Amino acid sequence: MEIFIGKQPIFNEHEIIVSYELLYRNKNKNQIPSKFDGNLATVDVLINSFLSIGINELSKGKPVFINFTEELLMADFLDHFSPDNLVIEILEDIVITEAIIQRVRELKGLGYRIALDDFTLDLFTGMHERLLPSIDYIKVDFMLTTVEERQQLKDKIMQLAPMIKFLAEKVETREEYKEALDAGYVLFQGYFFQQPQIISSKEIPPNTLQYFRLLTLLKDEEADVYEISEMIECDIALTYKLLHLINSSDSRGRTKIRSIHQAIMLLGLTELQKWIYLLAVRDAKHTETDVFSELLQISLFRAKVCEQIARMKGLRNYSEYFLVGMFSNIDSLLQRPLDKIMQQLPFSEDIIHTVLYQNTKMAPILQLSIALNSLDWELISTLSHELDIPSDQIDLIYYNTLDWVQLIFEERKKLEHSGL
Repeated sequence: MEIFIGKQPIFNEHEIIVSYELLYRNKNKNQIPSKFDGNLATVDVLINSFLSIGINELSKGKPVFINFTEELLMADFLDHFSPDNLVIEILEDIVITEAIIQRVRELKGLGYRIALDDFTLDLFTGMHERLLPSIDYIKVDFMLTTVEERQQLKDKIMQLAPMIKFLAEKVETREEYKEALDAGYVLFQGYFFQQPQIISSKEIPPNTLQYFRLLTLLKDEEADVYEISEMIECDIALTYKLLHLINSSDSRGRTKIRSIHQAIMLLGLTELQKWIYLLAVRDAKHTETDVFSELLQISLFRAKVCEQIARMKGLRNYSEYFLVGMFSNIDSLLQRPLDKIMQQLPFSEDIIHTVLYQNTKMAPILQLSIALNSLDWELISTLSHELDIPSDQIDLIYYNTLDWVQLIFEERKKLEHSGL
């Protein structure tokens, strides 16, 4: 499934890129769709940038500006991004209330930077004056305002909150850029510098019905984390997004993940429920080709073989072997370089090096899973001998894995047909 996102650079007064604005796009065209839901558009941008493509790869470590509706501004899932990565843009049509002011103060306390988007003097109220101490940037649309209006706005704001930085957007000409520069603007954005670039990428097709099954489990006050872990492990799309979410979190970014169970415990069941709900809403419609289906089956086959062999060998870290097998095929699924993908995931060095096909202690088991999947009997014989695994055990692992993968896909089809 192909995904799109618009990315427009933001420059400083030295014409150096210091940030990007991420924009909603649903096709490879440099324009906003004529009809779209603001909430879903923001969710789409967040998921595509943070969970699918990877924010570090997308922005090269620079912060990103993203528009927020009132509903999403108030949603508490924002508490779990890294503030270093995200500048929250408050849309001009949001009515500033006491609740909004308190929420913005909370977000500032978490370290977020806040911008007022397309702000004009006509919008200014007493509530805005109370909000200004929490604002870092004001974005001024040069296509919708006159020189006089812009100067009046800047004079007013500078009297009340001189620490606020002004960003000139939709700067189309050298003259407008010079005017903004002379007026004290420090950030600049528009076609004069560069049109938005459309970034496209492949996304693993989601099993949306699986999301709703998980939501049902998560509603239980005594939810079984192991049951939830097993369900997520069967869905590589969800596993991939969960790991990206962990890696995007400021407080958990340095933690190396060795199992899905560990990832869930780090995130917490409440936060997992919020994110799965967002994914379910966003991924309600999807397509999955036969090629993708085959690649998903290969990934699951390798994962289960690696796990079974590790268990048989008495290795305690069998969950890591499951992840090694699952992600050994991720480059084919996403059609992106394997090393780039692995940079975005919070795995241990052992997992990363093994998935990158380096010579590690885990490598022979991964190689055997690949050989079993392709029925390369010569390599199977060599590797099973090296690992001291009898041939009858190899047969058992092979057929157990086939049954397990088939059961998963049969269950998916049943859910799709039932609509549950």
